[in-house]
Amino acid sequence: MRTFKLALALGAALALPSMAQADGVERLTDLLEPLESYSADFEQQILDGSGQRLQKVEGHMWLSRPGKFHWEVDAPYQQVVVSDGDKVYLYDPDLQQVSVRPLDTRVTHTPALLLSGSAEALTENYEVTSRQESGSETFTLIPKAPDTLFESLELTFEDDRLEGLQMEDSTGQRTAINFDDIDVNEDISASRFEFEIPDGADVIREGG
Repeated sequence: MRTFKLALALGAALALPSMAQADGVERLTDLLEPLESYSADFEQQILDGSGQRLQKVEGHMWLSRPGKFHWEVDAPYQQVVVSDGDKVYLYDPDLQQVSVRPLDTRVTHTPALLLSGSAEALTENYEVTSRQESGSETFTLIPKAPDTLFESLELTFEDDRLEGLQMEDSTGQRTAINFDDIDVNEDISASRFEFEIPDGADVIREGG
């Protein structure tokens, strides 16, 4: 379920000058606006508040604007999350169970949609600040809305490409993801964002 929260997901606002926030939004928008598609291998680690690793998984992700993504975790914790731009499907092969819910297009709720949705929504949904170090740029996003799955989200870019992200929830637990073998704006088959419910799978429909 942590994977589902991250794909759907992927506190207080930072007390920083509004000009710094505006500069961060403008720069992040410049990086995200040209992004039409994105695919990469990923390594995901879940860490507790003390930094101890609770789980490590690997897999592959694909994103395509507007609102489409495919997140696939390899064994032994295999899961598949697919959005066709209308509905989101979570498939757990071990349980032979599929959860289906309408796509929530509010980027404050979905880190994946932050990349596959409109970058313009950042200005009204997040407080954004940025910093540069060792040739990389890191953007810290604090949701303005209280009902989000994370307290903060960090996006790290190197050479204008997204290389990693990190989320922290209200308990201090962190989800850290590093991307590798990255392709930006390459053709991705439309079938990658279609999900066919397997025969015999239990189906749970949420949200109407």
